[in-house]
Amino acid sequence: MYVRVWEYEVAADHVDGFVAAYGAKGDWALLFRAGRGFLGTELYRGTGDATRFVTVDRWRDQGAWRDFLEEYRASYDRLDTALTHLTTAQGCLLEGAV
Repeated sequence: MYVRVWEYEVAADHVDGFVAAYGAKGDWALLFRAGRGFLGTELYRGTGDATRFVTVDRWRDQGAWRDFLEEYRASYDRLDTALTHLTTAQGCLLEGAV
């Protein structure tokens, strides 16, 4: 399995929108489901900071992730741009085979 783990700082007034877009049934998961080999996404909220989140996206393997990006890059970039206002910072914590 291949995972991508991302950390986000969310603007306090956009937490509800972020949860809706980044959760297991949100905009990102809907887009990822279009790709073969997508296994699911999980959203975790920080216990000490209500504006800190982590997502875990699971793919069958790295090839499935790369194939998805190749086929859906334009949609990925559009969604990323449309949702950028929800976060104040973000970064990859882990990406690789597990």
